Amino acid sequence: MTNPLKTDNHVQVLVRDNNVDQALRALKKKMQREGIFREMKLRGHYEKPSEKKAREKAEAVRRARKLVRKKLQREGLLPAPVKPKRP
Repeated sequence: MTNPLKTDNHVQVLVRDNNVDQALRALKKKMQREGIFREMKLRGHYEKPSEKKAREKAEAVRRARKLVRKKLQREGLLPAPVKPKRP
C-alpha cells in the first residue's frame, strides 16, 4: 500500500517568450485540475479521524445525490437547470 502523504504530483509549466503571467495562469489551472489546492486546504490543519470520516461520508452523499439528479434530468423527469443569460 502506498503512503498517501508521499505522492508524486509534479506539475510543470513552460514559460514562453518570458510571459510569466501566462505561465502562472496555466500553472494555477493545472493545479486546480490535479486537486492540489483542495489537498493543501485539507492538510492545512489536523483533521481528527472522526471528522475526516464524517466529511468523506457527506461528500459521498452529495456525489450520489448529484448523480441521481443528473440521471433524472437526462431521462426528462426533472427540468434542466436554467443558465442565466449574460448581458
